[in-house]
Amino acid sequence: MTRKSKQPGGHNPLTYAETKRLKSSGYGTQSTRLTSQSMLPFGHCCLSLSQIEGDAVATPSGHIYSRETIVQYLLTKNRELKEQKAEYDRKRLQVENRRAEWEEKQQKKSQQSFRSKDQGAMSNALVLKDGGGGGQEAKTENSLSHVSYWLSSSQPDASAAGDGFDYEKEIMALPSPPPGRPPSPMSGEPLKLKQLIPIHLVYEQDEGISNNGGRVLCSVSQKRITTQETIAIKSSGQVMLASVFNELAKPTMTCPVTGKKFKDKDVIKLIKGKSGFAASGNVEAKKYNPTLT
Repeated sequence: MTRKSKQPGGHNPLTYAETKRLKSSGYGTQSTRLTSQSMLPFGHCCLSLSQIEGDAVATPSGHIYSRETIVQYLLTKNRELKEQKAEYDRKRLQVENRRAEWEEKQQKKSQQSFRSKDQGAMSNALVLKDGGGGGQEAKTENSLSHVSYWLSSSQPDASAAGDGFDYEKEIMALPSPPPGRPPSPMSGEPLKLKQLIPIHLVYEQDEGISNNGGRVLCSVSQKRITTQETIAIKSSGQVMLASVFNELAKPTMTCPVTGKKFKDKDVIKLIKGKSGFAASGNVEAKKYNPTLT
């Protein structure tokens, strides 16, 4: 028994060296380790992926954005949703018009069928009264149409077969209606402009340069915030480490910087930054490619 036949897998298993050689050429699932340069530091805009120069805001999901960037995003998405809604309403109206036309056509057809039956009954009564012999010929023709399927009279009527209208099928074929509000860029939840929460970011000062490298500090302890859990208070807009919040702010429910009272609903857990270390979150990216086995 050869070495390959002992390996688990499909009908054509590969050795480690063969798999490694093929992966370098794009075969199979590709995976790579992300470094710190691939991660978004804390305090950077999640939409523009750059340092926030102006006002910073947070969403209820805890993501941080530049006010200018997120407002422009919401305005653009609202305009796109209005266009999609108008297009959906136009297609829905076309379906409703086709349904009304079909119902009107069916009503006319039923009325015509009723009249033809009524007139046919009167003509048959006249034929029987006159003693005509045409009934036997009609009976013979009807019997032939059931047996002789190749006759033209036995063929299905294409106009009658394609005359059906399935309203539910037409509605299901329509694209899904657009949402009423634009989704959040990161969480996907519906987002309103009034849901944006202004926050105050304190940047590290180094040699007189403001916003040095975008390194954000805790507003209470002045410690650098990197990958630690961070809390923002909605009523005051202050950003602090979760450990500092639990020690100084939570017992009294008062902001240590501004002295404002807050409630539990005013506490927002911000999305923490990531680094190249595995402890900060998922640091591996994968791309699936089909394989032969």
